[in-house]
Amino acid sequence: MDDAERLRPRAPRVLRVEHVMGTVVGVDMRDPDPDRAVLDATLDAVVAWFHEVDARFSTYREDSEVCRIARGELAVDGAHADVREVLALCDEVHRLSGGFFDARRGGGLDPSALVKGWSVERAALILQLAGFGRFCVNAGGDVLVRGEAAPGEAWRVGIRHPEQADQVAAVLALRRGGVATSGLYERGGHIVDPRSGAVPSRLLSMTVVGPSLTYADAYSTAAFAMGADGVRWVAASAPGYDAYAITDERRAVWTPGLDALLVPA
Repeated sequence: MDDAERLRPRAPRVLRVEHVMGTVVGVDMRDPDPDRAVLDATLDAVVAWFHEVDARFSTYREDSEVCRIARGELAVDGAHADVREVLALCDEVHRLSGGFFDARRGGGLDPSALVKGWSVERAALILQLAGFGRFCVNAGGDVLVRGEAAPGEAWRVGIRHPEQADQVAAVLALRRGGVATSGLYERGGHIVDPRSGAVPSRLLSMTVVGPSLTYADAYSTAAFAMGADGVRWVAASAPGYDAYAITDERRAVWTPGLDALLVPA
């Protein structure tokens, strides 16, 4: 750290952490001189939103709409508008990925690989509509950032090392966008190659970066299922998005657009 960086004024920081949706969600606020009452009320609204998402989309709560649809007790047309929107987005990514993203695999229903990014984007909208413009929302490693972490400084977003949970494989510098990572290190074999039905083995992790965390989240799952072809698919078929993968040979490969975002080691 040089003298100019040490003397640069630091942004005030307010952090809210909540255990919800089967993970930990953190909201890191950096707006200067916020109205604390407005900030607290807005963060309360964000937390309430994530609990609402959990109640509606959980695949573990028997009374969630997703579980009721999967059991045939609720028609999609009769579900909440949010559920209909998410399932339509899942169908869209299914089509765009040639079937590699599939929320309805095996007769079940699990839109989790899109819901998390989608819910974080909605949370960001709550924050923005309240007048906030410098924040980071991290939902179990899926990250959305807006503005700067401090005056003149981008947010630093770490890509988790797939084999060492306390280490990062790379760091990205972002001022706006979403970062989502898919792998098997937390939920086991929940991603399969639809061509073979087998769990992909050619990649340890797949990270996708782009303007929408909703799509980055879903694209990272689809690209991971593709294995070695995933990075090429993102580069060719997902305009505005970039990918960073770690192969089973412990080698990092990425799309050219990430060169401008990767922080030198």
